[in-house]
Amino acid sequence: MSQSPTQQEVPVTEGADVSQRQSLDVLDQLMKPEVQESLTVLVENLPKLAEMVTAMTKAYDFAQSVATDKVLISDTMSAMGEFAKPVVDKAKGVASAAIEANDRAQAEQTSVGLFAMLKMLKDPNVQQTLRFAQSFLSILNERGQQQR
Repeated sequence: MSQSPTQQEVPVTEGADVSQRQSLDVLDQLMKPEVQESLTVLVENLPKLAEMVTAMTKAYDFAQSVATDKVLISDTMSAMGEFAKPVVDKAKGVASAAIEANDRAQAEQTSVGLFAMLKMLKDPNVQQTLRFAQSFLSILNERGQQQR
């Protein structure tokens, strides 16, 4: 079997061929003017970038130490629990009162007349609720006028 003088056998393994193609691709990329401009900008800003990386590394190290500190996590969870407990208890109380009020309203079939409503108006809780509703609606009205 004869070979023509233009064909030469070059023993190249498949991995070396891929590596050679990748290095040619990298060189082709580096020859582009926009890539060269970007590299110039990066080199000019290396001191700033190094400073930023140092600051981010310190922040990461701090966050990592805080995230893995079992005592801090335990104390934080305990403090959050103490803060949330009164709010949760109040919400549970309001929810149970709403459920009980709904049950009573469903069980009672009598109609509320004018004199019953006038009598209810003397109740301090009703007065407080009406003042709250009036203030709330005034605020909503003011905010609606401001947005227009």
